[in-house]
Amino acid sequence: MEPAFSDQLLSEVAALPGLPGVYRYFDAQNQLLYVGKARNLKKRVTSYFQKSHDGTRIGHMVSRIHRMETTVVRSEAEALLLENNLIKTLAPKFNILFRDDKSYPYLKITGTREAFRVTAAKPVPSLAFPRMAYYRGVVDRRHSYYGPYPSAWAVKESITLLQKVFRLRTCEDTVFTNRTRPCLLYQIKRCSGPCVDLIDQAVYARDVADAEAFLRGETRAVLATLEQRMMAHADRLEFEQAAEIRNQMAALSRVLHQQAMDNVSDKDVDVLAVKVHGGRACVNLAMLRGGRHLGDRPYFPAHVEDATQIHQALSPETAGAAPAVDPAERVAVQVLEAFIAQHYLGVAMPHTLVTSHPVSKALLDALSEQTGVKVNAVHQPREHRRIWLEMAQKNAEIALARLLAEEGSQQARTRALADALQLPDDQLETLRVECFDISHTAGESTQASCVVFEDHKMQNSQYRRYKIEGITPGDDYAAMRQVLMRRYGRVAEALAAEAAEPATALAEGEPVAEAAANSADAAERPPAEPATDATSGLPSGPRMPDLVLVDGGKGQVSMARDVFQQLGLDVSLIVGVEKGEGRKVGLEELVFADGREKVYLGHDSAALMLVAQIRDEAHRFAITGMRAQRAKVRTGASKLEDIPGVGPRRRARLLQRFGGVRGVTSASVEDLCTVEGISADLADAIYRALH
Repeated sequence: MEPAFSDQLLSEVAALPGLPGVYRYFDAQNQLLYVGKARNLKKRVTSYFQKSHDGTRIGHMVSRIHRMETTVVRSEAEALLLENNLIKTLAPKFNILFRDDKSYPYLKITGTREAFRVTAAKPVPSLAFPRMAYYRGVVDRRHSYYGPYPSAWAVKESITLLQKVFRLRTCEDTVFTNRTRPCLLYQIKRCSGPCVDLIDQAVYARDVADAEAFLRGETRAVLATLEQRMMAHADRLEFEQAAEIRNQMAALSRVLHQQAMDNVSDKDVDVLAVKVHGGRACVNLAMLRGGRHLGDRPYFPAHVEDATQIHQALSPETAGAAPAVDPAERVAVQVLEAFIAQHYLGVAMPHTLVTSHPVSKALLDALSEQTGVKVNAVHQPREHRRIWLEMAQKNAEIALARLLAEEGSQQARTRALADALQLPDDQLETLRVECFDISHTAGESTQASCVVFEDHKMQNSQYRRYKIEGITPGDDYAAMRQVLMRRYGRVAEALAAEAAEPATALAEGEPVAEAAANSADAAERPPAEPATDATSGLPSGPRMPDLVLVDGGKGQVSMARDVFQQLGLDVSLIVGVEKGEGRKVGLEELVFADGREKVYLGHDSAALMLVAQIRDEAHRFAITGMRAQRAKVRTGASKLEDIPGVGPRRRARLLQRFGGVRGVTSASVEDLCTVEGISADLADAIYRALH
């Protein structure tokens, strides 16, 4: 049966121009379904409404289209960039999505952009000797940045290498200016001791220049320079200095040998390998910067099957092309192109990509237009590039196999828990478990946590912390009562109101036969999808979990049962996780609020593993929040942000300059004025607020 579309929607489709652009489909709840681009908007969009798509994923999507929006652009390249920008920011339900909001880390060398600022009338000692640091955030023009790196581990490995070879400092400026004797790093030959004037400023600057040249990939030039310096010292019979440089060269050569890159001309390259299997896909990104392999990172896209079927069914370009031998290869190409388009939006990228599958010329042209430089993609590479690609392909295969194994084991754990607790097992994806834990230190900074397990995984966007107040310090039972009342009080009210609606309708005179007919019709109609509250991430309608886990034994379960009875909720949902004999892991028992006997699942039970995973996550989430709150109370760090005009950035600058809240408190108004962004009036306000 063909879906019925509104006359307004069909008239909008008929009026579309034959120009390049981007289209967006929305359902009746105004949720974004799909974003697509077209060389000819009229032809592409019309194909959705003229063909029959019954029984397919695209038919399911088309049947939900309620309205659409379109944007006309100047070229197909602009349409491609706009499409993937919208996909990345709006996360439609039927597009391939790469969700990774973490920024990449960089290696920072401070002060090099202003020649250390030593020419000023009053030079700052710490700026005369630049430091290396791990950095993630907004780039500052005063400093030099190298990367990006695929992980924090890769940055720290590079810092360790530069410490061994060039002995640059890594200490904070406040530590550097207050040292009176060299630290341990100097003793183990990881630092040249600039804090206590054990190295000349010019010599240190030369080491910094060599380190930066090494990070840029100019390893041959660095080795040649070191060799010249070593021979010059030897000619002057300065054998100790010559030996030091010899050791530097040996360390550098050893690193280059380990990297197997000493004869490589490539400097900045990204290697991208795709693996598709079992309905899932993995894109493995390996980064080479300065000719060195810095490591890789796997990415797992969502909605692969839905998006690829829609694309293959409706794309005129795909329909006219010769079909690929393996459908999985065709999917891999689409996944790879989606990753490249989304990943490199608005970020720096190398000029060369080595890919496991061919990439369309239109995508490369769009990236070149965005970056302003020519972007090349090399498919079927040779020599060292082939070795890199084989490594990336193997890592993608391993990462995808690990993901599928984890998902399979997690689904098995969910089914085992449903069987053990006699829960319905026909809709395991919707099985929802909420777990509560109380954490405090001797009654101080009491917090309760609620974590959510659904769709076979922890849903960390739905975690919630509750600050517990108005109870006797250390009373965990009162804390549990408060958090359960706050969590389920409104849900109970909403459920009671829903239950009262049919009775109210009958009392107002609705015929019994008509009400029965309406209820029968409602039973035949498929249930509507619950709306989602954008602020909380939870369903906006009343929704109780299928299981409420409480970290505790009979006492906590009794408290939870009292709360549920007071709210009129089903007490059979409550299960307590009681420590076993000697509080040993694996000996936990489940305590039920409805009077059932305790259950011991066995230390190797998949159900107990899932219960322990959820319980431990609730404990971790509660204790981290408690520690943060306790630290804020004890250090008084919140006092600064309570001052009007002092936000997180100015607070960070104050704490960094004076070494903590005590240092800020002891600083004078004149000292406060020396901090960037602190005016005389604001400095006076800070001083008065802290005193």
